[in-house]
Amino acid sequence: MGIERDRFLIVNADDFGQSTGVNEGVVATHERGIVTSASLMVRWPAAAAAAVYARARPTLSVGLHVDLGEWVRRGDEWRPLYEVVDLHDRVAIQAEMASQLTMFRDLLGRDPTHLDSHQHVHRSEPARSVCQRAAATLGVPLRWYSDAIRYCGAFYGQSGDGHPVPDAIRTPALIGTLARLPAGVTELGCHPATGDTAESMYGPERASELETLCDPAVRATLAEEGIVLCSFASLPERVV
Repeated sequence: MGIERDRFLIVNADDFGQSTGVNEGVVATHERGIVTSASLMVRWPAAAAAAVYARARPTLSVGLHVDLGEWVRRGDEWRPLYEVVDLHDRVAIQAEMASQLTMFRDLLGRDPTHLDSHQHVHRSEPARSVCQRAAATLGVPLRWYSDAIRYCGAFYGQSGDGHPVPDAIRTPALIGTLARLPAGVTELGCHPATGDTAESMYGPERASELETLCDPAVRATLAEEGIVLCSFASLPERVV
């Protein structure tokens, strides 16, 4: 097979370590569904349990989910649920990035296989260049900024302004997304959990994602479409 013609899919679960429910969702979708990778939030109490599981499961690729804060929609504006650092302070972001990378290494005993960030805050400066520099130093992909790996965020149960879009995380929608995947390597983001995450803007949607990701019809679609599941740690040859 060659990556020019064939389709490879990384299914990456964000927020690993944020709560027991999220951990349970990642475990379930890795063992019974199609999740192949996860991104670890190292600052949260459940991160240690997530790391214990990951160290015993080499089939699960684990990256660093850089956590600089979370924002929720209140009326017509986004307001902070919590903020780790000022997103305009490059020095503070660099220090926090270094701290979270150290915590990741302490928990996992190795470097992350990939980098991304909570609520995609690294898409704006100065977080973008800080994360790009870290990814280059580590020699790993950074979400949205890898020439070889396309990111797909279609499997998400809210609109850009925070309104529920439940059909987007049901089986028919995911099957449609899979059927439309282009050639090469695609990362599909997801956020499974066993129940609500009360302190997160993304709560009840997580259980729906878990159900869909474990639906046998989804795996059957992968087989029918000839889509090969892989992870950041098991990328096809010639992908950098």
